[in-house]
Amino acid sequence: MPLRPQDTARYSAFASRKMRALSIVKAWSFAITAMLAACVGLLTIPAHAKSSDELADVLAGIRAQDQRMQDIGWKLVTANAPYCAKTTQSIGLQLVDVAAYKQPDKVRSAFGLAGDFAVYTIAANSPAAEASLTPMEPITAIDGQMLESWPSRRQSDWERLVRAHDAIDASLSADGAVQLSLGGDRQAAINSTLVCASRFELGGGNKRALADGERVILGRNFPGFAYVEDELAAAIAHELAHNFLAHRDWLEANGRKRKNIRLTEGEADRLMPWLLANAGYDPKAALRFMQRWGPKHGGGLLRKRTHDGWDERVEFIAAEIALIEALLERNQPANWSAHFQRDTQTGPDTGSQ
Repeated sequence: MPLRPQDTARYSAFASRKMRALSIVKAWSFAITAMLAACVGLLTIPAHAKSSDELADVLAGIRAQDQRMQDIGWKLVTANAPYCAKTTQSIGLQLVDVAAYKQPDKVRSAFGLAGDFAVYTIAANSPAAEASLTPMEPITAIDGQMLESWPSRRQSDWERLVRAHDAIDASLSADGAVQLSLGGDRQAAINSTLVCASRFELGGGNKRALADGERVILGRNFPGFAYVEDELAAAIAHELAHNFLAHRDWLEANGRKRKNIRLTEGEADRLMPWLLANAGYDPKAALRFMQRWGPKHGGGLLRKRTHDGWDERVEFIAAEIALIEALLERNQPANWSAHFQRDTQTGPDTGSQ
């Protein structure tokens, strides 16, 4: 569901700006907006991770969960790029800076790092993956800018990680490539690719799925993480649809009335199978997701009163799948920018016609 402005502070802590998730918006390297920077959630070490080995296991599990989300997100934003009104250049890379944690020394040890910066996630089949980057590989410089020379507070310094991603953004925006200096004097010159302008972030330990116009944010306890890949992809596609269709802006312009929220939720439901089909997933996964999710969850994605009943939503999704299948049978692409019918008024840069 679209994130309200008054929820920004609440969910920024949940979003945990920690890793700035893959460079999808502004080259999927992610720049943090000034509004969010003031209320970013700083990384904390889970209370139950007492020993170094326990901490390493916990951090590895969180990174694996993040990696799964980034891999799915990359498929969705690259495959749908021809139909998005807002696109950008990306290499599919997410960094980590141990200074962003409250106990950087412990985290550095758990990650097995000598320095502070490293590769965190690399989206599968992205330019970063093709450059043979590996998780937790040290990064010492971006286009010759030595990261160790950047001053940092002793702990919880998320601003330095922002600066690193912004440096990648600037290079990709200027010439579509970036030069990274890695461990052992290894150099990697990476060319970017075009993606839809949205990014993905793993948040804190709650169960929510949110979209704020630029990001898709999933809590670490989001139930969809227990689903098979194409059903999790459907959940992510629902939130991504809110961003592609500029629902947050539309609601701000037209009011967050119950009927308006239902319209935006309905559109996001219906766009799900289109996004899935283009990314190589079975569009019927959108149906399976709704059939699995709907009977069990009354809040969040399917919040009562502001949403149609889950069985009604299944019918709406099924109607879109029929349209998609008809196009594919004629060897035509699932071009939602041309064939998807909006329920809300189309605003500037919404990506549909």
